[in-house]
Amino acid sequence: MSMPVPVCVWPVGAELGEGPLWQAAENALYFVDIKGHRIHRLALDSGEQQSWQAPDQPGFIVPLADRLFVCGLPDGLYCFDATSGAFAKLIDVESQLPGNRLNDGFVDAQGRLWFGSMDNAEVAPSGTLYRVNEAGEALAQDDDYVITNGPAMSPDGRTLYHNDTMRRVVYAFDVAADGTLSGKRIFAAISGDGHPDGLAVDADGFVWVALFGGWRIERYSPAGELVDQVPLPCANVTKLAFGGADLRTVYVTTAWKGLTAVERQHQPQAGGLFLFRAPVAGQAQARCTVGFAR
Repeated sequence: MSMPVPVCVWPVGAELGEGPLWQAAENALYFVDIKGHRIHRLALDSGEQQSWQAPDQPGFIVPLADRLFVCGLPDGLYCFDATSGAFAKLIDVESQLPGNRLNDGFVDAQGRLWFGSMDNAEVAPSGTLYRVNEAGEALAQDDDYVITNGPAMSPDGRTLYHNDTMRRVVYAFDVAADGTLSGKRIFAAISGDGHPDGLAVDADGFVWVALFGGWRIERYSPAGELVDQVPLPCANVTKLAFGGADLRTVYVTTAWKGLTAVERQHQPQAGGLFLFRAPVAGQAQARCTVGFAR
């Protein structure tokens, strides 16, 4: 499959750009800068660029209602109002682990929020994968992660993919109708440079994995075979999201975190937001409907 060259559409210079989120109703792309404590929005119609200051490190945002989002901050899940810029706490998470923070999340087609936690120092295996249930509780689904990343679901809703960044593997789980996970197994092991960061699954069930420190995105078949690569002009590729009217415009976040001064000189677009046109479509973005009163 021939892949186009990604183009930087916003050289925002995010220290740790993450969590691109396509909002079709707004024709806009949201994303976060975790270490910069910022939430960004790019309007595709006008090109308007908007940013908000977060009260702490925002691991992700996912849609809740019009201009309302669930945002993962270090001590729990918050409602972020993009109209007022206000944050309000919804669910406490891991208050007993002050060294942890939340990192990466997504909403499946049933409206369930999946997200992970991690050791902010990136050393201890204190991270956990969570799912929010109907009662609004964050239920642990898997643990023993230093850095959790990239939960995403297959188009049929039967397989959850989740990255163990430090072990450099992508896991697959079987998903029951009620969201219960089983059958944990290694879907893909990363070879070459880079650690698996965020991921997305296209409409054909192929898994796209962003590689932090790897200068690329890798695309895997549903059988776990590496079939394509998309090179980026900077090393730290963090996550991707499908958007646009046909869900074939891929938005990619990057980071300059961890780069030396010399490396940053040679990677002037590190931390920028990129896009490219994919030959396949992604899946539509769902809203949180399970466990959150609106």
